[in-house]
Amino acid sequence: MKILLVHNFYGSSAPSGENTAYLAERELLKGHGHEILEFTRHSDEIRERGLSGTLRGAFSTPWNPFCVRDIRRIIERERPDVMHAHNTFPILSPAVFRAARGLGTATVLTLHNYRIFCAAGIPMRNSIPCIECIEKDSVAPAMKYGCYRNSRLATIPMAAMISLHKRLGTWKRDVDAFIALTEFQKNKMAAGGLPEERIYIKPHFYPDPPAPIPWEDREPKIIFVGRLGWEKGVHVLVNAWRRWGRSAPALEIIGDGPQRAELEKMVDKADLNRKIHFCGQIPFSQTQEKMARARLLVLPSLWFEGFPMVIREAFALSVPVAGSRIGSLPGIIAEKKTGRLFSPGDPADLLQVVKGLWEKPQNLDEMAKAARDEFDKKYTPNKNYEQLVSIYHKAITAKKTAIPLIAIILQHNFPMI
Repeated sequence: MKILLVHNFYGSSAPSGENTAYLAERELLKGHGHEILEFTRHSDEIRERGLSGTLRGAFSTPWNPFCVRDIRRIIERERPDVMHAHNTFPILSPAVFRAARGLGTATVLTLHNYRIFCAAGIPMRNSIPCIECIEKDSVAPAMKYGCYRNSRLATIPMAAMISLHKRLGTWKRDVDAFIALTEFQKNKMAAGGLPEERIYIKPHFYPDPPAPIPWEDREPKIIFVGRLGWEKGVHVLVNAWRRWGRSAPALEIIGDGPQRAELEKMVDKADLNRKIHFCGQIPFSQTQEKMARARLLVLPSLWFEGFPMVIREAFALSVPVAGSRIGSLPGIIAEKKTGRLFSPGDPADLLQVVKGLWEKPQNLDEMAKAARDEFDKKYTPNKNYEQLVSIYHKAITAKKTAIPLIAIILQHNFPMI
């Protein structure tokens, strides 16, 4: 199969799960002998140009005719079976799907976030989940609140992108298959207007995990891995440890972000420096080593996560997970099997759940084994490859069964550029 992969890499100054997922899938497909073509852009291209770059990104976000032209030339020359886009923001724009119109190449989009309907990308406003734009089928709330970077001006290109491609019918006419990361995300995107019958669920995978460490050789510690921002709920975790007191186990917090200084002050004020250790942003390999030696991962998220890669890593390393009962997490963490759930934003409930797990190490050990079983069933490269290729074939079938006359009419009414 010949596959054209399309992706806008986010800036190199910050880690990106979407970049990681794109590269992992690219290598997965290459490893199975598929012919891979790539069309990529990097956000660094505009960041390095200062104001002129910012303006270029703003104008490119809704519609970039130059990328449409370039991708169409590739499709006409190479005739790939599938064009699979991961991220089109901010340079490529969703207009890239118009490039394949009438050419027989099936189109696929991975929904790494909610950006095609939500200006902020992740449905959250003022530190609480918000799906107002999806429910009202309008970008008016986004403009009212300045949801992108807390700025009405910065939100304009995002709102223009969402409105334009709804009006043009891009998602209904030009994309043959969508890949959602979880059932929760699929339901929300269908509610936003995507054709539900074309949304398929495929989570992330872990290409080459290290072997799990035997339970008896692990350290008596709990771990958090992620960005230290308000939406991740780490302050709730710290408050739970404050309530737990001197009998609390060691807690390692791996990651960095805007809330780190505030969190460190909270820990210092509560005299928890001997219990809670901030590791900062460390290399992936070191993170895996620390996680493998932990007995529990805690994710106290306050927002709608996509599919936290740290969960598939924990499962691969045979580490159970305690997470917030919000968004996609209840669909990933099997209650009382691979972990437990607690009420988001509630330190008392978090404490009750995590303390209950910690005081029954035998149950925790059994959950650890179940977590690894879950990984083997759902998150290995082979399982993921089977799912991905199946989606490609469904997209190709959908493309072939489309009525050619419709494509001709649409091409006439909605010219490519």
